[in-house]
Amino acid sequence: MNISQLTSVQKDVLREIGNIGAGNAATSMSKLLDKKIDMQVPSVNIVSYDEMMDLIGGPEELIVAVFFRIQGEAPGSVYLILSIEEAELLINQITGDQMISLISEEGPDELAVSVIQEAGNILTGSYLSALSDFTSINMQPSVPLLSMDMAGAILTAGLLEISQVTDFAIVIDTKISHTDSKRGIQGNFFLLPDPESFHKIFLALGVTDNE
Repeated sequence: MNISQLTSVQKDVLREIGNIGAGNAATSMSKLLDKKIDMQVPSVNIVSYDEMMDLIGGPEELIVAVFFRIQGEAPGSVYLILSIEEAELLINQITGDQMISLISEEGPDELAVSVIQEAGNILTGSYLSALSDFTSINMQPSVPLLSMDMAGAILTAGLLEISQVTDFAIVIDTKISHTDSKRGIQGNFFLLPDPESFHKIFLALGVTDNE
């Protein structure tokens, strides 16, 4: 299976999994924020590593990335990527404190880091749970690792080992909004199954190359 050339059926399956995961994440985020949260999945695509970089503004773009290693029967990796502005907006919405900033002279604020990691936990856990329910394959996220740096530095370091065995990632665009907010928060969820995991996932879904 060439994962860079998914059929419309395969993309529909991934989009449905993304929508279910977003619904689960919205419920969890609503409890965290004590507000009604709406989460949308505008698109699901397969991209190369170079395209991943372009999606987040290029290698020199300063980003916040929460990294997870997928453990279980279908190992892989996950990145939740936000711009600094989007990350701080999410932190402010969750804490209700407009003064908390990820970047300061004293270094990253511990509460801000904790909030982003928890949001990453909710999103990643929700998407993997939906994928596990669809496939009956056990997948669990590791402890989150948060990084703030230029996109090139984060992705090059994180994907160096993975890129030796796979060239593509599944991108689930994620938009988070609530009734009190004037704008939504846009993030990118990169799912990078190990090559054998990708085949296992679609086999479990009953989707073949011929569909």
